[in-house]
Amino acid sequence: MSVTGAGAREKLVRAAEAELIRGQGHLEMQAVAKRAQVSVGLAYHHFGSKAGLIAAVVEDFYVSLDEAAFSGATLPSESWAARERARIGAYVAFHYAHPFAPLVIGALSRAPEVLDVETAFTNRQLAAGARMLEKAQRDGIVSGEIDPHLTIALMIGGIRQALIGSLMREPRPDPERLTRDIWAFIAAALRLSTEADGGAGDRSGST
Repeated sequence: MSVTGAGAREKLVRAAEAELIRGQGHLEMQAVAKRAQVSVGLAYHHFGSKAGLIAAVVEDFYVSLDEAAFSGATLPSESWAARERARIGAYVAFHYAHPFAPLVIGALSRAPEVLDVETAFTNRQLAAGARMLEKAQRDGIVSGEIDPHLTIALMIGGIRQALIGSLMREPRPDPERLTRDIWAFIAAALRLSTEADGGAGDRSGST
């Protein structure tokens, strides 16, 4: 059956993701078209090139991440610290559960088409994160002595490196412990008081 428009595009993105996972970062348009049950010509019509298709898969990954941990996430509201710790937990859980995550931050991360998508996502997170820290400073939650732009860059970079190391390890570290360790790093970077932390760092129990 012929599939066109948005339906074909979605099928191609899903098929390309599956092929990238199967091929450990390698992809052939013919294999994608076969898996999606469409013509190779239709794949090129929608994405222009193999690089364009890979970029679309990565963009879809980051849209899903945004929904899981940022704009679409349902997080605790009892305190700022509890909410942000839960956000880190959702971020870690998403990467642990998504089979494409090790490729996005690993083997594919140096590809120009992937780097462009990742850079755009990171820039959005840097801007939103800096605004979030500025508000937390105005509310007296986060130390006014820190530079929110520098601090959020260090936080995002540190979390990314922790995830890269964790996803590549066998066995992977326990995700709750990883979340707790990342939160301890974040709380220290933000110079949160015990009161501001509100016990958020102790939610996972002892080691």
